[in-house]
Amino acid sequence: MHKAGLRLTYYSMIRSARLCAVAAALLAAVSCGAKEPVRYEVKVLKEYTHDRAAYTQGLFFHDGSLFETTGLNGSSSLRKVELESGEVLERVNFSRKYFAEGSVVLDGKLYVLTWTNRVAFIYDAKTLEYRQTYSYPREGWGLTTDGKSLIASDGSSRIYFMSPEFKPQKSINVSLGGRPIRNLNELEWIDGRIWANVYLTDMILIINPDTGVVEATVNCSGLLPQNLRRQDTDVLNGIAVDADKKIYLTGKRWPRLYQVELVKSK
Repeated sequence: MHKAGLRLTYYSMIRSARLCAVAAALLAAVSCGAKEPVRYEVKVLKEYTHDRAAYTQGLFFHDGSLFETTGLNGSSSLRKVELESGEVLERVNFSRKYFAEGSVVLDGKLYVLTWTNRVAFIYDAKTLEYRQTYSYPREGWGLTTDGKSLIASDGSSRIYFMSPEFKPQKSINVSLGGRPIRNLNELEWIDGRIWANVYLTDMILIINPDTGVVEATVNCSGLLPQNLRRQDTDVLNGIAVDADKKIYLTGKRWPRLYQVELVKSK
């Protein structure tokens, strides 16, 4: 089998294993008497063009505009995107040595994490002009905010709350049925809860920010149809909510961005 086929087989195996882990945690929640999380699926309300080359790491709205950070060394960027057309209106490219990750705006500053470089970049949210670089104590994965703190994931089961200067405030361990759920990736703050992609799965978790307990799961299997997938199409990753509480989802190298609503699983 050629290398691409081996890689796809490997990722399929890992994805299946992680979905099984989430399923096992759901069963554990029932068997141990814990409150079972609400289970949702997604219904597509509208779809938009998304740059198929964008390896989506961060996605959010600010002042009515859609922003996105993309990863990979040599391809990492910060973008301001027109929702209706998918056109990139403004773009900041990163040096090849940086792998950009999650991003968010807090108090007029646009924050961008990096994966293993242990630095975070600060830009002016209005102009996208560079302002500052901070050292960062761990791998950067997802980033969001509750309007007061920066909230970040690092690929583990932990979520970290920090000041705008990256000073630690607290952390929570995310659990489902008493079991920690690892590989938390892109984050979004929606209605007082943290939404998190689970890397290499089609699952989103809705997390209590005080306890870390998963209160609901969102199964996004089949969101991107098979006929729109190519060999380099990657995983679900990208959650954004606009000022009207409309929810949008996409993935790494997906040709579509979807406005969705939650529907309780039957």
